[in-house]
Amino acid sequence: MLRLIIEGDEFWDEVQNLFSTINDEVIELEHSLFSVSKWESIYQKPFLVSGDRTNEEVLGYIKAMILTPNVDPDVLNKLGKTHIDAIQEYVDSSQSATTFGMMSERQGSGEVITSELIYYWLVAFNIPFECQYWHLNRLFSLIRICNIKNFKPKKMSKEELSRRYRDLNTERKVKYGTTG
Repeated sequence: MLRLIIEGDEFWDEVQNLFSTINDEVIELEHSLFSVSKWESIYQKPFLVSGDRTNEEVLGYIKAMILTPNVDPDVLNKLGKTHIDAIQEYVDSSQSATTFGMMSERQGSGEVITSELIYYWLVAFNIPFECQYWHLNRLFSLIRICNIKNFKPKKMSKEELSRRYRDLNTERKVKYGTTG
């Protein structure tokens, strides 16, 4: 979860003839399957497809991410560059200690990933629906692990096996300072 502090403001109230203060506001956001689903229901297009988004669509996603109840919609107009940068950094974060190292990337089927497809993966892998509120990248890591664990490992070709042994031998020669 990301917490942003939107600084308050001071303004002159001409009716009461005095300065008034608007306090700082704290909003909490979550980049999750649930947020993506809300955004896709409004804009009726896939969120995870890369491409240009209008400012309205970007603000729409930030609204979909908000967890804090009863946030004044005008608060979004007060977001500055530092807030937007923090949101982008948060969205890009893996939010997981899982790394996939040298595992080969499988080529995707080319299908467009929508929130409904991700919900299907939750069902297919028996992942509980409360995971829809996790950070999206963390959920993708879990889905990827389930996918890897459900398929038998692909056997290495003779060429790949030879290359692997050569690399291991080279590493060991360097490690132990031998010539073979």
